Amino acid sequence: MDLLALADFTLVARHGGFGKAAHAARRPKATLSRRVGELEAALDLRLFERGRRDLKLTEEGRALFERSVALLTELEETATAIALGSERVRGRLRISAPLLFSQTAMGRLAAEFARRPPQVRLEVTTDDWAVDMIEEGYDLVIRVNPAPDETLVGRSFLHDRMVVVARPDMLRPTGAAVPAVVRGVDADGAQGRSGAALVVTCHDLRCRARGSRAGPLPLSLVSRDIADGRLAHWGDVAGSEIALWALYPTRRLLNARVSAFLDLLRHPFPQAAPEELAAYLDR
Repeated sequence: MDLLALADFTLVARHGGFGKAAHAARRPKATLSRRVGELEAALDLRLFERGRRDLKLTEEGRALFERSVALLTELEETATAIALGSERVRGRLRISAPLLFSQTAMGRLAAEFARRPPQVRLEVTTDDWAVDMIEEGYDLVIRVNPAPDETLVGRSFLHDRMVVVARPDMLRPTGAAVPAVVRGVDADGAQGRSGAALVVTCHDLRCRARGSRAGPLPLSLVSRDIADGRLAHWGDVAGSEIALWALYPTRRLLNARVSAFLDLLRHPFPQAAPEELAAYLDR
């Protein structure tokens, strides 16, 4: 494949037309049109639907654009680093992370990362839903128990599980209802199962950890309280294993910024154990 033609194709797709692309790049419109036509002929695919006044990507063109933008960016950064004779990490790193992990650990991780490659601008967005990495321009996403996705690869860097804890002065029930602090989405189910006279709803798991009378919480948030006797451990929640994954696109070259952040994740959590996250948060 002609990489120069591919670069011209992404230029036109990004600007939404040959005229706008030609103006932005200060290159002849006819040249861009010819190069895109040659790419379509080489691939035997129509990449654009050409109307009288507008230009739209075909389904195949959009798929090629989403993949080629990332690849060309990596090639450009690699060429720049080689030309400068430097392997230092630089540029922007966009990460999407879940709310609880962002509230507890991401700030410290970001501060440590900023001291390692000072020429990287780190941008972290907090999302509890699956984002489209390519469409929204993320380099890395952190997700809890992600569904299988053929377009993403990565590794699990931290494990946790839900445990039932209570104040140490509470008697463990034998089938009777107890006051409980549960997450908002679990409130109705908890009350229905236990028949509890009082169910306190708390959407923030840290709120539950601080004010828990009884309820399920991640072990990483309460392991120190259990060890110090501030909370009693009543048992594990069956089937509540949690795995945090760092994911990135399979068809994208793993750039130096992502590699540097993945390397950072290995140090505080070498065994990927919940106790390691608890110790990291208590430092």
